Amino acid sequence: MLLKDKKILIMGIRNKWSIAYGIAKQAYENGAKLIFTYMGEENKDKIENLISELEGSKAYALNDASNDEMVLDTFNKIKDENGKIDGLVHAVAHASTEDLHNDFINTSKAGYSHAVDVSSYSLVLTTRIAKEIDFLNENASVLTLTYYGSIKVLPGYNVMGVAKAALEASVRYLAENLGREGMRVNAISAGPIKTLSAKGIKNLDTMLDVVEERSPIHKNVTIEQVGNVAAFLLSEISDSVTGQVIYSDNGYNIMGI
Repeated sequence: MLLKDKKILIMGIRNKWSIAYGIAKQAYENGAKLIFTYMGEENKDKIENLISELEGSKAYALNDASNDEMVLDTFNKIKDENGKIDGLVHAVAHASTEDLHNDFINTSKAGYSHAVDVSSYSLVLTTRIAKEIDFLNENASVLTLTYYGSIKVLPGYNVMGVAKAALEASVRYLAENLGREGMRVNAISAGPIKTLSAKGIKNLDTMLDVVEERSPIHKNVTIEQVGNVAAFLLSEISDSVTGQVIYSDNGYNIMGI
């Protein structure tokens, strides 16, 4: 198994349709021991029920992954109770609904800052704090989630595309910083999937139809397929891969028309 006895922290799990859950399932099936963070103490019972089939998994509330004190407190608690981790999956992103439904030019300063802070800066913050408190084992792998809207204009993706572009640049700079200590940082750019978060994008159904029609494999990607790519990137067999954006979209990104 690729991740036998590896401790993997997955940030941002919400429900069984989320990409984070798809990653969790494939990591678990590959032998990983899983730790989760979720938003909202009121969601504790729901999350614990969700991960109950992933035997031995633990979950911790983290209401704001872009807040220094909250991240530090949560990571210290996780480290105290579980020890150091071998992998960190950053599945955290958010933008205001109005900024996804209106034209990008109408994005407010507050909306722009919010999207970048939560969806991009939180990766920098969580990685830095993990390093500062010696939370990451030697050769640890950090992984985040991005989307094709970071490099191409997709109507309805708007400010999230800008946030994901910043996220991808952050992956490269973090990879250089952490590479000095043998650690790796990568991103998966998944094709469109009907997750709870994606439902905020007004053209989601059109995106799904276009990918199915035009991708080389003529299918939409599943959370399990993205999970398989994640398991590879979290494992030691990908130890020469860092600073990369790996597409898991059935090849849609290569098509010109």
